[in-house]
Amino acid sequence: MATLITEPNFTDPDAFYAALTDIHRDLEPEESERVNARLILLLANHIGDQEALLEAMRIAAEKE
Repeated sequence: MATLITEPNFTDPDAFYAALTDIHRDLEPEESERVNARLILLLANHIGDQEALLEAMRIAAEKE
């Protein structure tokens, strides 16, 4: 059983955020949603562990 890492684990969070915002900069809302969906599926495929993915979805869906 994989445990989802929820503590900061980025090597360079500012660079990641900059790259993420850059890919959305000139996109229409529908295109931006499509990019987000593709990114989620690519990262989910990379992770591959069903339990970790379900835990991530549960945490993401929590209301603050």
